Amino acid sequence: MEKIYYTIGETAEILGESTSLVRFWTNSFEKFLNPRRNAKGNRIYTADEIDTLKQIHLLVKEQGMTLEGAARRLAEDRRSVDSRVKALDTLKEIRAQLAEIRSSL
Repeated sequence: MEKIYYTIGETAEILGESTSLVRFWTNSFEKFLNPRRNAKGNRIYTADEIDTLKQIHLLVKEQGMTLEGAARRLAEDRRSVDSRVKALDTLKEIRAQLAEIRSSL
């Protein structure tokens, strides 16, 4: 069962990045990200917000776009960015399954 909210640490682990980078992206992409805060005041992210962070990760880290360019791309053509992220996630899952099969041989 999927969780409703993820801590910033869990979110950073999913992305493979640091919590400070997740905080920075959250502040830089306020138009697209608005995480809630728990009783302690810590940011908590939904699955949709994590998907948005994955899209930002793809654009900035993997495609080398600037923050402004990534924001512009998300505003203009978010659907194609989302389909690329989902395709990459699927390929990563397949790679993990193949590695598991290989280790069991």
